[in-house]
Amino acid sequence: MSHDAFFQKIKTYVELSPQAEAAWAALLHENTYHKGDNFITEGQTPKKVAFIVKGLMYQFYTAENGDMVIKYFFPENRIAGSMTATLTQSPGNFTIKALEDTVVLEYNFMEFKKLVAIYPDIAAFYIRYMEQHWIIEKEPYEVSLRYESAKANYDNFLRTYPGLVKRLKKHHIAAYLGITPTQLSRIFLANK
Repeated sequence: MSHDAFFQKIKTYVELSPQAEAAWAALLHENTYHKGDNFITEGQTPKKVAFIVKGLMYQFYTAENGDMVIKYFFPENRIAGSMTATLTQSPGNFTIKALEDTVVLEYNFMEFKKLVAIYPDIAAFYIRYMEQHWIIEKEPYEVSLRYESAKANYDNFLRTYPGLVKRLKKHHIAAYLGITPTQLSRIFLANK
């Protein structure tokens, strides 16, 4: 499999030297997860992250009351991983599961971190990626889920994941928004 889509995505953050790109490419392994397969399982200490080439995954946990809570969707051109558990090398609180048959390029995160120490351009990517996805996007999302209406959160979902509604079941969207499927149905009716 070509690594072109992966490195095109990386270049939206930073331009890599040929040496850095070759070193990172050496870590990439193609894998396929069938619908329903786990990429990472709750309680597991994750070792790898995956770039979604084709397909869709989601990250979730099960609340004490048994409800599924979806934290994130990973469609094409996103990097999937349970980052806190991966960084701390501790058992994770989340499962990442394939919602569709999914083809990925995955790599060992600790081997990637070695490249961060060697190549300044990979380090620059890492910093920009973390800033974008762990600070700039995450903070408004967390505030929105707590203080915005369900309708406003649904509208934010549509902006964040354009076109994804057609690929998801209503209960997945509701679990992401923290509402019931019935509440989501009311929002759908109000949007017509």
